[in-house]
Amino acid sequence: MALPTIPSYALPTAAELPAPRGPWQPDPARIALLVHDMQRYFLAAFGADAAPLAPATANIVRLVAHCRAQGIPVFYTAQRGNQDRRDRGLQADLWGPGMQATREHEAIIAALAPAEGDHVLVKHRYSAFQRSNLETMMRARGRDQLLVTGVYAHIGCTATVAEAFQRDIEAFIAADAVADFSRADHDQALHWIARTCGVPMTTDQLLERLA
Repeated sequence: MALPTIPSYALPTAAELPAPRGPWQPDPARIALLVHDMQRYFLAAFGADAAPLAPATANIVRLVAHCRAQGIPVFYTAQRGNQDRRDRGLQADLWGPGMQATREHEAIIAALAPAEGDHVLVKHRYSAFQRSNLETMMRARGRDQLLVTGVYAHIGCTATVAEAFQRDIEAFIAADAVADFSRADHDQALHWIARTCGVPMTTDQLLERLA
């Protein structure tokens, strides 16, 4: 039930992205950025200095810096350790007890540490919208687009994009600023999102559109 050891793989390029059904384009006046679950516990399964984590993290850093400079809201999700079994629910059946309430598990990695003005949401389920006020905070800031980065692409990132769509929030996933258990899982997430609920784009494409 523990997280797997994740082998290195190359992140997708712009030429490899699936064509989305959705016609949406990111708008700096409408979008918010989500840094999803970039905590030490979840990232320990990766090689820290290898792909996919190292380049994905570097791309998230670029997106966070740009959004902060442009006044685009930046949200984070972070689980808490030592979850009560009743609160953890069915996740315990699939993934065990989860992280401990220690800095070695709970802390968001230093390269992506939240800054003053960012918003850190307590994560309860796969989707960042579940049992949080993410949508309320977005709407209050006039935001109806969400850009998702982080881990894991085919689990929490996909669940968040799908729920954004169901809340009439246009969703984007940064294809080279997420990471997963394998390239196959990564690609599966991008293809499913493109067919059903969101728009995959590379970091360079996003930064160009959000300039």
